Amino acid sequence: GRQAALYDKGWSGAPPTFTGEVEAQLTMPACSDPPEGAARWTLRLPANKMAELGCVDSMRHVTVGEMLKNALKPWRATSWRIGKPSGSSAAKMEDVLDVSQRPYDPASPVGCLDKAGKELHNAPRGVPPLQAEQPVRQDYEYERHGVANLFLAIEPLRGWRKVRVTDRRTRCDFAEQLRPLADEDYPQAQRIVLVVDNLNTHGPGALYEAFEPEEAHRLAARFEWHDTPEHGSWLNIAECKLSVLARQCLDRRIPDKDTLAREVAAWEERRNQTAVKVVWQFTTADARIKLRRLYPVIKEQNLT
Repeated sequence: GRQAALYDKGWSGAPPTFTGEVEAQLTMPACSDPPEGAARWTLRLPANKMAELGCVDSMRHVTVGEMLKNALKPWRATSWRIGKPSGSSAAKMEDVLDVSQRPYDPASPVGCLDKAGKELHNAPRGVPPLQAEQPVRQDYEYERHGVANLFLAIEPLRGWRKVRVTDRRTRCDFAEQLRPLADEDYPQAQRIVLVVDNLNTHGPGALYEAFEPEEAHRLAARFEWHDTPEHGSWLNIAECKLSVLARQCLDRRIPDKDTLAREVAAWEERRNQTAVKVVWQFTTADARIKLRRLYPVIKEQNLT
């Protein structure tokens, strides 16, 4: 009937130990700076704080987690890196975002290029065989065999990527990646649209330090350069793919450069066979709403 539909029946058992008022009082210290000597709030620190303030006689740390898990997680911390507001940063960001919205064109493919390092470690005592109901085990001891570098180029709308392993990541190494990219990977393209990070080693100048002027001029003319802003490497899709490569292939001990090149080539072939594409959804219009603080004029208007 109407009474049963509008009102709950009485529940058996003890009433809740802590009311909504106690939960609100618990949220206040969790939103403030942690006490001296603590990097962040843990589950036990708010419980002790509530007892010190006299809000409760005692509180278990498990209860703190249950009360805050749906609203706050003060014991967790995340980080991000976004540049300071400037006209140059906003212009470069919108330029890369506009490039990412271009339709697929084989004559002018849009590609991204980035690099990452991989420490080479060997397990001198080997790895114990895998056993049932046991996690993979490995010794803490390892032998370090230097660092290798990986250059990853990706064409998001085609679902194609290429990874090349090198010893270093200098200007000349970067230039050496552009020649096979132009002559082997895209020999028929009229112009290659290339998105790279805003680094002093990335640019046409690197070609003139690695090749003769005629060859450097020929290669520079094949590319249309687009730099991400400072602290804006998240706009480079190649960096996102390097994260995928690290999780799917590199998250283990690899002893030497040859093994690294072989494993990376297998990952590359498998991903290219499935043609996993990347469709960029974040647009310039979205940036002007969600990243308003990066636009100097909009920021000044908000302050006034």
